[in-house]
Amino acid sequence: MQIKGRNIIGFETYSEGLVGVVAQNPATGEKIGPLFYRATVGELNLAVEKAVQAFAIYRKKSGEEKAAFLDEIATQIEALGETLLDRYVAETALPAGRAAGERGRTCGQLRLFAQLLRDGNWVNARIDTALPDRQPLPRPDLRSMERPLGPVGVFGASNFPLAFSVAGGDTASALAAGCPVIFKAHPAHPGTSELVGMAIQKAAEITNMPDGVFSMLHDDSIEIGQALVKHPAIKAVGFTGSFRGGKSLFDAANNRSEPIPVYAEMGSTNPVFMLPKSLAAQAEKLADGYVNSLTMGVGQFCTNPGLLMIQKNDEFVQNVKAKIEAAVGGTMLTPNMKNAFDSGIEKLQKSTTTVGLGKTTEAKNTATPTVLRVDYQEFENNHELAEEVFGPSSVIVEAKSREEILTAARNLSGNLTATVYGSEEELIEYADLIEILEQKVGRLLINGFPTGVEVCHAMVHGGPFPATTDSRSTSVGTNAITRFTRPVCFQDMPNALLPAELKHDNPLGILRMVNGKFER
Repeated sequence: MQIKGRNIIGFETYSEGLVGVVAQNPATGEKIGPLFYRATVGELNLAVEKAVQAFAIYRKKSGEEKAAFLDEIATQIEALGETLLDRYVAETALPAGRAAGERGRTCGQLRLFAQLLRDGNWVNARIDTALPDRQPLPRPDLRSMERPLGPVGVFGASNFPLAFSVAGGDTASALAAGCPVIFKAHPAHPGTSELVGMAIQKAAEITNMPDGVFSMLHDDSIEIGQALVKHPAIKAVGFTGSFRGGKSLFDAANNRSEPIPVYAEMGSTNPVFMLPKSLAAQAEKLADGYVNSLTMGVGQFCTNPGLLMIQKNDEFVQNVKAKIEAAVGGTMLTPNMKNAFDSGIEKLQKSTTTVGLGKTTEAKNTATPTVLRVDYQEFENNHELAEEVFGPSSVIVEAKSREEILTAARNLSGNLTATVYGSEEELIEYADLIEILEQKVGRLLINGFPTGVEVCHAMVHGGPFPATTDSRSTSVGTNAITRFTRPVCFQDMPNALLPAELKHDNPLGILRMVNGKFER
């Protein structure tokens, strides 16, 4: 498939803008054609208009029809073959193995949502049948289920050009819910985005989806993104990126005359707590796992362990020093990301001591793996030390006592994850630490580093503010579908007019709560 550098609007492509955006290889600085022109407000309005028209049709599609659409998207992405992988590598400087793995994850989560739709149970169907003879008042027939919100705006992430991008989790969950998607492509990988966008467009045509069920717009400024969030026909937004970007979209959405939900994942330091007995017994092993986790993918994961809480242990710190100094830095995804990393490290170094620095390469935008240390009191006095620095770095916080560890945990802000390392005996002893951390994160790990997010039904990839703007949801896993739905109750509705999921004879055979009991 040839990349044309155009905006995708339903079943058509457009290029009305006058400002060109060009991709580049972050390791070499080489420009990669073609030019991608910024979307215009007119193109945005057309995309939204088509999405509104598509919603009237798409919202009525059956679970099987939507599942076939998602399956076909996965098939079309796989059909791109080496063309997609080569472009991914050129625009990101990430290895081919990472590209292939991320493609597999992307297609896997599309098919997982397709299976969810075929099962049908996700709609949370609840029925309370009529009680005409109830005294003092009769009860009407009441039936409720989840229904789609409407057109959704989705923003691509820089660090996952496939799995959190055009056909990533936000798009997959919105389409599964029955919502058309208008996607704002990330300027760091426009060619990769176009290839996937065209695959979605082709899948929509093959499966007879309505024109406008999916559109994709290019822009390397904030104009189109802000206009998308403020458009009155957009009913929800999905975003993965920086705190500044996510909070800006959240504020814009809440300042609308009709506020809408923004599900923004905005970063996290993902604190790791290593309990003293286990740390003393496994100093070298834990140091190895810690450094591997914080340097994985050049530290460009939202679950990078940016904070490590321990009671002072010099042997462990020396092991970390040896491991980090042997680690080799890598190319970050964009020059802006590298500049932000350098600025963040420089800021941290004013209040910390350097444990060790990794090796660098001659490639452009290479980040130096960095581990810093600070005592508990300085950490408590300087809240900036708990802020995320996106990249291969981490701060070791050294406490003197159990109580200092617990106080540090109490004072943490919201995070995506927290990890506790310890034996079963120690974990029971520190049960109060686990109770504290449960209130701080979306995912609590025992004896495992947080890098790596499984795509499954039980996963929660979210957390209290400022990790996300809504801690009640997840951006990974099948529960993400309910971000783009709302419950609707039908009272005394004739059976012929009820959705299939709520009809008297349960034609889909789904699990439903009927008069307080689950049954099929």
